[in-house]
Amino acid sequence: MLQDPKRYTVTAALPYTNGPIHIGHLAGVYVPADIYSRYLRLQGRDVAFICGSDEHGVAISMKAKKEGITPQQVIDKYHSIIKSSFQDFGISFDNYSRTSAKIHHDTASEFFKKLYNDGKFIEEVTEQLYDEKAEQFLADRFVTGTCPKCGNESAYGDQCENCGTSLNATDLINPKSTITGTTPTLKSTKHWFLPLDQYDAFLREWILEGHKNDWKPNVYGQVKSWLEDGLKPRAVTRDLDWGIPVPVEGAEGKVLYVWFDAPIGYISSTKEWAEREGKDWEPYWKSDDTKLLHFIGKDNIVFHCVIFPAMLKAEGSYIMPDNVPANEFLNLEGNKLSTSKNWAVWLNEYLEDFPGQQDVLRYSLTATAPETKDNDFTWKDFQARNNNELVAIFGNFINRVVVLTNKYYNGEVPVPNDFTDVDNATLTEMRAYPAVIASSIERYRFREALVELMNLARLGNKYLADEEPWKMIKENPERVKTQMFVALQIATSLAVLSEPFLPFTAAKLKDILKLDPRPEAVIAMGVVDETLSFNDAARTPQTLGWNDIAVTQNLLVPGHVIGQAELLFAKIEDETIQKQVDKLEATKTANKAENKVVTPQKDLIQYDDFAKMDIRTGTIIEAEKMPKANKLLVLKVDTGIDVRTIVSGIAESFTPQEVVGKRVTVLVNLAPRNLRGVESQGMILMTQQPDGKLVFLNPDVEGVGNGEVIS
Repeated sequence: MLQDPKRYTVTAALPYTNGPIHIGHLAGVYVPADIYSRYLRLQGRDVAFICGSDEHGVAISMKAKKEGITPQQVIDKYHSIIKSSFQDFGISFDNYSRTSAKIHHDTASEFFKKLYNDGKFIEEVTEQLYDEKAEQFLADRFVTGTCPKCGNESAYGDQCENCGTSLNATDLINPKSTITGTTPTLKSTKHWFLPLDQYDAFLREWILEGHKNDWKPNVYGQVKSWLEDGLKPRAVTRDLDWGIPVPVEGAEGKVLYVWFDAPIGYISSTKEWAEREGKDWEPYWKSDDTKLLHFIGKDNIVFHCVIFPAMLKAEGSYIMPDNVPANEFLNLEGNKLSTSKNWAVWLNEYLEDFPGQQDVLRYSLTATAPETKDNDFTWKDFQARNNNELVAIFGNFINRVVVLTNKYYNGEVPVPNDFTDVDNATLTEMRAYPAVIASSIERYRFREALVELMNLARLGNKYLADEEPWKMIKENPERVKTQMFVALQIATSLAVLSEPFLPFTAAKLKDILKLDPRPEAVIAMGVVDETLSFNDAARTPQTLGWNDIAVTQNLLVPGHVIGQAELLFAKIEDETIQKQVDKLEATKTANKAENKVVTPQKDLIQYDDFAKMDIRTGTIIEAEKMPKANKLLVLKVDTGIDVRTIVSGIAESFTPQEVVGKRVTVLVNLAPRNLRGVESQGMILMTQQPDGKLVFLNPDVEGVGNGEVIS
């Protein structure tokens, strides 16, 4: 672990431009990376927070085919949506680039040629899967099949999303082309490979020995498993028509593999930022006094901890990442987030549905962040965290402080009198919070840090509740001056320390308290030109920084005049949440309908076979559960010719009470069958709706009685 670095390079995983950003991406990568970067800036650190759109790879080509447009149209569409969503949500990138940019093509090509010229690649002719009908090789997600590790029958040619294993397309069992659905053949093709096995000793020493105690267990454990399985050469080129052309002779029709190209996007984005700001990019990637950090999701661990470091080591002039604080996955309402199934809360839609409430989602995602294991986002929990925590604790404290200050002193910070032991203890505890929260952030425990921030708000609430200045004002108004002074110091601390977590709230609170706004807060509100550099802005003299909270005697000096009270957070009503729940339910129903398998037609029968069936109308007159059987109801049915017993497997869809009196359609001449000791004398005819619900074939037509023959 690098101690006291001179600068920080913080990267966030490049999102694929084949769809918008959803809450899983935010919770896993972008919110924690933003919290960390904002915290560093408040510390006065030199930070380059880097990201950009990943615009190459098979996912883009597949999306283009599906939508009937070109790959360029796909990336232009989603790059714009993603970049705008990040900006509106307050993710404070110093630079957000794209891998289709010329600077990236040049950087990736130069990187490849450096390794190629230094003899770092292995050139091999191998057998690859080929779709004869489509006349193309099947790389990565153009092929699916059974995972050789876990047996998942829907694994992709680059990775099994069920067990997380990284694969080659030829590893799949029973492969199928996703283009034509045909079974591919094997065909020879030439590619360049990075011999990962040659970097085994380096990776073992760097990770297993050097980062055993400071990397997260999930990251360390996955890398250790990879190394113990034995590293093999990894192809860095692909037979595709979308991507960065391989920049050597004899490589026509081949492009750089997206997982060789994409991480170089961090470097090219840094170059783009440095060029715009008149800086030198190299210290941010090549200086030993720089701390390099990759914020990613767990599905990207192998690429950032094994493949990319091996690439950097092979090139020879780059530093290694100090940490890769990867998170696990966030689920939604108990189910795995899925772009293809539209099972997600999309950031651009959230911003439309909840205008001005960016921080509520940031808070909820941080509070439920999947830092050590998969976690679940629910709309009810989102509502509860807003109403019971942000509104009732944070917002309530600030509102009381501001209202009382305006009521008693016309908004002017009072001159305190003598401090009691309670006052001093409260201020001492307040001044400890910067270090407490910082300790959690620097260990990448953002959930823990958020709890401590809220504990500071709880400290303020408890102080007011115990001191009761609204009562004391009648008995000892001089004492109230001290009480309100202390409360205002806590409010000011919250305005500064909440900024990494709740930037919009921090900016609003600073405006209420009439603190000089830091540029970070202003940019968080989306009103500053995107070309403004945070690092330049951070060098502007500021009123208060992170560390000032612990050492400044008067955060708000007596005589300072604050503004009027405004609600920081608004209560979210049940109806608002129900709309979101209903939207997900509609998605679930649509997915079931779309994925429903239509039963194939059975073998042909003759008319005489059909004519043998005696189908009549009837009425259920009695019903009871079959003992020790979850699915069966024992029914008494008036068929018009008799009252008979029919055992029907509908107990999971209907209670006995629901079906009594129900008109039904009955096959009455079905041969009797013994079911759990009860003779069933017929069959109730039913069908199934797209959502899986059973429904009766209903003969409820006026004038039709029991026993009528249906023909």
